[in-house]
Amino acid sequence: MLLGSESEPHQATAPRSPRLRVLIAEDHQLVLEGIRKIIESECQIVGTTGNGRDLLSLVDELKPDLLLLDIALPLLNGIEAARQLHRTHPGLKIIFVTMQLSRDYVRAAFEAGASGYVLKQAAAADLVNALREVKGGRYFVSSAISDKYLPHAPSPNQNPSKLFGSLTPRQREVLQLVAEGKSAKEIGNLLFISVKTVEFHKKHLMEELDLRSTAELIRYAVEHGWVSS
Repeated sequence: MLLGSESEPHQATAPRSPRLRVLIAEDHQLVLEGIRKIIESECQIVGTTGNGRDLLSLVDELKPDLLLLDIALPLLNGIEAARQLHRTHPGLKIIFVTMQLSRDYVRAAFEAGASGYVLKQAAAADLVNALREVKGGRYFVSSAISDKYLPHAPSPNQNPSKLFGSLTPRQREVLQLVAEGKSAKEIGNLLFISVKTVEFHKKHLMEELDLRSTAELIRYAVEHGWVSS
């Protein structure tokens, strides 16, 4: 007779979702190591590269789920590399990790197929969140970017590319009315927005156009044909 305790009933556990297979394209070794440390508990890092040309062949070879890349890559910049990879590997998720704050870069990144845009200055706080959002089929933009250019946070379900046009239709309206000498209250009444929102648009117009005063804003509008002189 065999002696032994009765086995406890087996309790099924839910299968863990597979870890993202991530390729990193970054030409500064210290930054690369920093990114690796931030994300290594969240995903499987399948490879790294320091230039855009090697990146194209590595994606073919390693078939990652997600790509983290800088814009300023040697031999082939990150925007162009992303554009080519989006055509050849449409299922590849792409997140830019970059120092570039310019609205034009943000727009170009999302137009090239990106799902996320993380500033290196905020990488530790944002990168893990970006991975989780993008893995779930959503978009992610560092708050420092959206706070600078947008009156409210973008929807994670909407491609942000159109939100970062050179000037939004609303900004163009505000620019014209400022140049025509309208006060913030008058502009608000005409556009059915608050004075605070008018001031927000005016402030970011001057930041985007690198202008320092209302007089320079008016001069810009006249020189670019928004109002007659």
